[in-house]
Amino acid sequence: MSAPTAPTGSLVGKLLVRGMLAGLIAGLFAFAVAYVAGEPSVNASIAVEEAAAKAEHATAHDHGGGHAAEESAEEEEVVSRDVQSTAGLATGVLVYGVALGGIASLAFCFVLGRVGRFTPKATAALVAAAAFTTVYLVPFLKYPATPPAVGNPDTIGKRTTLFFLMILLSVLLGIAAVIAGRRLAPRLGNWNATVVAGAGFVAAVAIACAFLPANEDAVKPEFPAAVLWDFRLATLGIQAVLWVVFGLAFGLLAQRLLAPGPASAQAARAAAPAA
Repeated sequence: MSAPTAPTGSLVGKLLVRGMLAGLIAGLFAFAVAYVAGEPSVNASIAVEEAAAKAEHATAHDHGGGHAAEESAEEEEVVSRDVQSTAGLATGVLVYGVALGGIASLAFCFVLGRVGRFTPKATAALVAAAAFTTVYLVPFLKYPATPPAVGNPDTIGKRTTLFFLMILLSVLLGIAAVIAGRRLAPRLGNWNATVVAGAGFVAAVAIACAFLPANEDAVKPEFPAAVLWDFRLATLGIQAVLWVVFGLAFGLLAQRLLAPGPASAQAARAAAPAA
């Protein structure tokens, strides 16, 4: 079997559509995990914050600040919690899945045939694994996710900047590792070149994590550790499910488009108009 070549012309558009469809499918699975596993920890986090706010208001009232505290406590939610945890969550996760699916399909078009003699299905799995590792797992190890409203609101901008900086560094280091692996392969062989490039990526990520500042105020010291742990496990699970399902779904769709089986190819030729 000959190595697949990079798709050109209309195939890129077809793969983009299939990538967005696979992202939608992956988003549905991710939403299910987010609703079942993620929402309980979010609700627990909100309950902790509400209890702390009530205690603070009670203290303010005892010191003569009761009127201002009552006004603060009576602020109405713009969007109800029920809507946030259902329609809002579904919309956000599905849009996120479709967007990432489209971007990942373009990355697939670029690497297909350039990183080895892999089938479209295997290439899709590699792209999904690389995306999960560089875009989420590595940044997560340095700046793990935190439940809403548990950190210092004055540092949200700084924390967001650091997180996206870590994503950028991770992606660039991942690309550099792939390039290094390709250049070392003729001298070391594919396996040894992959090991060396992977070790270099891990070492570079470790150095980046050591030099980037930590989010010391991302979580209040009194916040329950069990709730924080459950939330972080849930977010990691959501991302893992999203990328696993995307890799499987897009791999199947890309394989059918780029390398159809004998029966499918024969049917396509039969359906094509005679020249």
